Amino acid sequence: MAKVKITLVKSGIDRPIRQKRTLNALGLTKMHRTVEVEATPQIKGMINVVKHLVEVK
Repeated sequence: MAKVKITLVKSGIDRPIRQKRTLNALGLTKMHRTVEVEATPQIKGMINVVKHLVEVK
């Protein structure tokens, strides 16, 4: 499976709890932190929920 790099570019503060939990599940806990994960359908769905807060490469 392909890998994707996800970087948190906007804060999760003052966001709905669903978005906060999604960021946490992706491993994004601090601003400008990048994680590399497998591009599974579940991960793609999680990215779609918080697409306005992250940058995907």
